[in-house]
Amino acid sequence: MDLSTTYMGLKLRSPLVVGAAAPLTENINKIRQMEDAGAGAVVLHSFFEEQLRQERLEFEHYLNYGRESYPEAITYFPEPQIFHVGSQEYLDHIRKAKQLVDIPIIASLNGSTVGGWSDYAYQIERAGADALELNIYDVPTDLELSSAEVEQAYLDIVKAVKSQINIPIAIKVSPYFTNMANMAKRLSWRGADALVLFNRFYQPDIDLENLEVRSNVLLSTPQDMRLPLRWIAILYGQISADLAATSGIYKATDVIKMLMVGANITMLVSVLLRYGIDYIKVIEEEMIKWLQEHEYESIAELRGSMSQLNCPHKDVFERVQYMKAIQNYKPEWEPLQI
Repeated sequence: MDLSTTYMGLKLRSPLVVGAAAPLTENINKIRQMEDAGAGAVVLHSFFEEQLRQERLEFEHYLNYGRESYPEAITYFPEPQIFHVGSQEYLDHIRKAKQLVDIPIIASLNGSTVGGWSDYAYQIERAGADALELNIYDVPTDLELSSAEVEQAYLDIVKAVKSQINIPIAIKVSPYFTNMANMAKRLSWRGADALVLFNRFYQPDIDLENLEVRSNVLLSTPQDMRLPLRWIAILYGQISADLAATSGIYKATDVIKMLMVGANITMLVSVLLRYGIDYIKVIEEEMIKWLQEHEYESIAELRGSMSQLNCPHKDVFERVQYMKAIQNYKPEWEPLQI
C-alpha cells in the first residue's frame, strides 16, 4: 500500500505528521520514536517571538550595564522559566534531530508581528530545518484596528520571512477572517507554500477562590475536525498552497476523511498526548486495512475526491447543506405529551 504524499515539495512516507507540541518534540529520543512508529515528518515545538525580544533586551542590558542600570527594565516580559529553551538551544535541537532521523524536520516560530522573525528564520534554515511553520497567534483587541490591517499584518509576516529563506514555509492561521477563502488565496499568492488549518485559541478561566486568571490547555476532541474538514474541502484545487489538517484527528477514518477533501497531510497532537507516540502505528495499520477493503492502492487515488472542486456554486452548496442539517435534525429525546 502506497501511503506516500508530498507536502511543500517534501516527499513523505505517510500523511501522518506529528504536530508542534513541546511535550512531544522537546526530547530528541522521542523524535526517533516518532520515525520508528511511522511518522511522515515532525513539526518541532514553537520558538516564541517574545523569547527573541527578551534575549535581545537582556543582551543590551548587560552590554550597557553601569551603576545607574537596573535589571528591572526587562521584567515586563514573561518569566524566563516559562520558556523551555533559548534561541541557540533551539537551533542545536534542530541540528541534533536532523542527525538522528531521516524524516523531514519542520521548525516552528510563534508570533504576531514582523519583528525579528526573518533574522531568526534564516538561522533556522542554516541549522538544517527542512521547512518552517509560522504559527501566527494573534487575538486583536484594539478597537481601532480594522480587519484590513489585521490581514495585512499576516501578509507582511509572510513576505518578510519568505524574503530571507529558501526553505518552504507553512502558515498556521485562525479561521476568524471575514472571508477565509480570500485570505487563503492572498497568503498563497504572497508565498505561503502551505496553510495549516487551523490555529486553536486557548481560552483562559477564572479561579474564583484566588481571584486569578488561569491559563489552561484543553486537548482537541474529534468534533474539532469538522472546521478544517469543511475549509480544506472548499480550498482544495483553488489555491496553489498545500493544505495541512490539524485538530481533532484521532482515528484512521479521520485521516481518510481529511485526505478525501484534499489535505496533503494530517497533524497528530492530542491523540498522541492521550495515547502515546506508538499510537501512530495503530492509525497507520487501520488506514491500510480501510484502503485495502475499499480497493485503493494509494492515498493519491482518493485525495480530493470529496472536495467541492467540481461544485460550480459553492456558496449555494453551503446554504443547502446548512438548511438540510437544520430541517432534518431529530432530537434524541421524546417531547412531553401535554
